[in-house]
Amino acid sequence: MKKTRLFVALIVLLCSCSLLFAAGAQEAKQLEDKVTMYASITGIEPVIEAFNAETGITAEVTRLSTANFVSTVLTEFAAGKLQADVLQAPLPVLEILQQQGVIKDYVSPVGETYPEWTRNNGGIYQFGIEYVALIYNTELVKAEDVPKRYEDLCDPKWKGKIVMANPASHATTISWLVALKENNVFGSDEKWYDFLEGLAANQPMFVKSFGPTPAPIESGEKLIGISMPKYIITKAPAPLGWAHVEQPMFGSPRAIAITANSPHPNAAEAFMEYWLSDKTTGILAEQVGEYVLTPGVYPPIEGIDKADVRPIRDLSDEEIVSWGAEFEKIFAAK
Repeated sequence: MKKTRLFVALIVLLCSCSLLFAAGAQEAKQLEDKVTMYASITGIEPVIEAFNAETGITAEVTRLSTANFVSTVLTEFAAGKLQADVLQAPLPVLEILQQQGVIKDYVSPVGETYPEWTRNNGGIYQFGIEYVALIYNTELVKAEDVPKRYEDLCDPKWKGKIVMANPASHATTISWLVALKENNVFGSDEKWYDFLEGLAANQPMFVKSFGPTPAPIESGEKLIGISMPKYIITKAPAPLGWAHVEQPMFGSPRAIAITANSPHPNAAEAFMEYWLSDKTTGILAEQVGEYVLTPGVYPPIEGIDKADVRPIRDLSDEEIVSWGAEFEKIFAAK
C-alpha cells in the first residue's frame, strides 16, 4: 500500500512539473500585437471584439466570398504577399489550399478535444456547419404559403421572387444541390432534375454568395431565398423567418486553419485556440446564429435545435467545376 501511494505521489509531482513547464514555455512565446484573418463567415464582430478585449491582440478580418476565396489566397501566396495568419472557409476550400502548401501543419490543443471526424490531418479543424435553408419575408409571405418541402420552390407563384447564390460558381450552393441528389431527398434522380428545372423556370436572381441574399428579401424585392437561417439573428429586427421543411438541412462544414507562412505565428495560434473554445462557439451560436459542433449549443432560432442538419460530402475541385457547368446549362436554359 505504501509503495502504491508513493508511486501515485510521484506521478502527481511529475504531472505538476510538466504543466508548469508548458505554462512557462507558453509565456516565453512573444505574442505579436496583431493577427489577420481571411474569412468567408459573416457577422463575427462579437467574437473579434471579445478576442481583442481579452487578449490585447488586434484581430483584423478580411471578408472573402467562397467563390473568390481560393483564387485570391493562391494569387497572394504565389506572389509571397499573403497577409493572412488564419483562414476560415468551407472545408473543401481549405483542403484545396492545403494541397497547394498554404496551410500550416498545426496541432491545436483545443481542436484535439473535438470529435475525431472534425480533425483533418495537416492542421484543418471543423467547428460548425454552414447550414442552408429557405428564408423568407415574414411580413409579405403568408403562413400557409411558406414552403414545407424544397420542391415547393418550383410553384409558379414564386417566379421572379427567389434569390440564391449562383449555382454555377458558388461552391456551397453547388455542393448543397448535389447533396439533395446523393441523399435521395426527392426519391429519385429524375425527380431531383425536375426540382432543378422547376427552380430554374422560376428565374431566381443570382448573387455571388450567401452574404447578399437577405437584402432583397428584407426590402421585399424578393420574397424567399436559398440562404442561411443565421441571418434571422444578424439582420434582426428584419422580417426574416426560415421554412421548417420536412427534409433534412444540409451544409458545408465550416473550418479554420493557420497559414504556412503566417506573418504573426504566435498570435495566430492564440487566435486559433480562442476560436475553437467553447466560449467562442457559444458566441457564434447565440450572437451570430451559427450552427456549431459543440454538443447542446444551438442558435436562438425557433426549431433549429430539432432540425436534422447534415454535413455535405466534400466535393473535389473537379466535381465543383463539372457540376457548376451542368447547373449553368440548366438555369440558363430557362
